[in-house]
Amino acid sequence: MKYFGKKFITLIMTLFIVSVAAFVAFQIIPGDVVTSILGTESTPEREAQLRAELGLDQPPVQRYFSWMGGVLQGDLGFSYRYSKNMNEMMPVTELIGDKLPVTLWLAAISLVLIIVISIPLGVFWARSKSKVLDVVMGIGTQTAMAIPAFFLGILVTYFFGIFLKWFVPGGYVSYQKDFWGFLGYLLFPAISIAIPKIAMTARFLRNSMLTEMDADYVRTAYSKGCSKRRVMYGHVLRNAMMPVVTFLGMIIAEIIAGSIVVEQVFGLPGVGRLLISSVSTRDFPVVQILILYITFVVIFVYFLVDILYRVIDPRISSK
Repeated sequence: MKYFGKKFITLIMTLFIVSVAAFVAFQIIPGDVVTSILGTESTPEREAQLRAELGLDQPPVQRYFSWMGGVLQGDLGFSYRYSKNMNEMMPVTELIGDKLPVTLWLAAISLVLIIVISIPLGVFWARSKSKVLDVVMGIGTQTAMAIPAFFLGILVTYFFGIFLKWFVPGGYVSYQKDFWGFLGYLLFPAISIAIPKIAMTARFLRNSMLTEMDADYVRTAYSKGCSKRRVMYGHVLRNAMMPVVTFLGMIIAEIIAGSIVVEQVFGLPGVGRLLISSVSTRDFPVVQILILYITFVVIFVYFLVDILYRVIDPRISSK
């Protein structure tokens, strides 16, 4: 319990530091939000009125705690650029409510593909004695790691969408209308994101298993009459998975970053498009919330990785 307590406190402190950094960063960026909204021909009275409405006339420390207090209560503030109508600003909660599930599902499907494909592939590669297979896998994984996700998205669109006609490029289906059609469409951008990570993970697992195969405990297990299958999966793979679990946790941030770019290629209405447009239009309340969201997802995955450490190796709990 003490172990989980320390990890949870670390999670909270990291979120706090990131929230402060995100808030301060947008306070020191050159330019005036009010001027960018109203234009250069607005009157000083109108600028002062809008500044008061947005709370920008308050001291930075007071604005930060007011913003964080609202976030903790579920009030994410209002967008500077989007509005429901001429007289009503758009709440950030409503703005990102339909877009977050798209990016979350895309990242989740990508991660599942990485785990389901890379681990068996890495084990098969490590167990293989074929030099030809080793050369082919080496060249194949290096090539896959070198190709950017957005370019893979273009190739996937051409091959699966135009050539095989397995899906309609740009024919996104909302999860609210057809959930299975929604998942089916997300499969293809998820493949674009997953391919380089599958190559990395398989290569990493293979090298880790080869290192473990030379360990003394493997020879001891064989001398005790353990079968090759039991040694491989009960001992070697279990120990080799420790650094792989760490690596999988580390690439979560890359998966989310990749999804932001791939969303543009496949025309997905996720947070990627919203983030890019919000940064370009200085819609800081939206950008700050999206940064917190991405940070929370990454840190929460690291928290789950720490829990998996204890499952794989209970000795960690005593450290």
